[in-house]
Amino acid sequence: MQLFYNPELTESSKHITFSREESKHVLKVLRKSIGDTLSITNGHGWLFTAEINSADIKKCSATLISKTFQKQRSYKVHLAVAPTKMNDRYEWFLEKATEIGIDSITPIFCDHSERKVIKTDRFERILQTAMKQSLNYYLPKLNNAISFKSFIDQTFDGQLFIAHCETTDRKSLKQQLKPKTDVWILIGPEGDFSVKEIAMAVNNKFIPVTLGVTRLRTETAAIVACHSVAFTNE
Repeated sequence: MQLFYNPELTESSKHITFSREESKHVLKVLRKSIGDTLSITNGHGWLFTAEINSADIKKCSATLISKTFQKQRSYKVHLAVAPTKMNDRYEWFLEKATEIGIDSITPIFCDHSERKVIKTDRFERILQTAMKQSLNYYLPKLNNAISFKSFIDQTFDGQLFIAHCETTDRKSLKQQLKPKTDVWILIGPEGDFSVKEIAMAVNNKFIPVTLGVTRLRTETAAIVACHSVAFTNE
């Protein structure tokens, strides 16, 4: 199934008009024509079926003929991940985490962060593409990038973890995770969290955890954490 994304669709929507780029994809690449149907999600759990009524290469339009709603799972996964030095590594994390299952991502700037600027628009496109490819009807929320301190000073519900590489008392994330429970996991930059940041997190009730016996890159650690939550809830 080829899935399209349009955040403006609601339960009461009757019609949809595709952008010039999407129209070309529908008519030229997919070779669709009047009377053919398309599948579209709004990223909020709804799947719409639409029938093409205008095969205009610049402005293809369709009539919505049915809709179904996919109930969201009983837990939410939020990862706060420091931007990687190379953008493509962070983009890989966003893509794979969306495929595995994640609800929100917050880029956090840490003491050892080498990158202080991120391309939000590109990250959003990565999330949208991964959602469509994996046939997921929920688009993960990409929050604004903030400092580590600003992030942990928030109020949280659920389990709180900070994954780091310091040789201090750490528990196994997989052994600590509880099924059907919201979870927040902090993943640091290439240089890891600073000792000060770890202490701040612990003071804010984050549990220090390890993700395995080997040292992982930032993006790998984030994927391992995301998959561990998914595996716990299978």
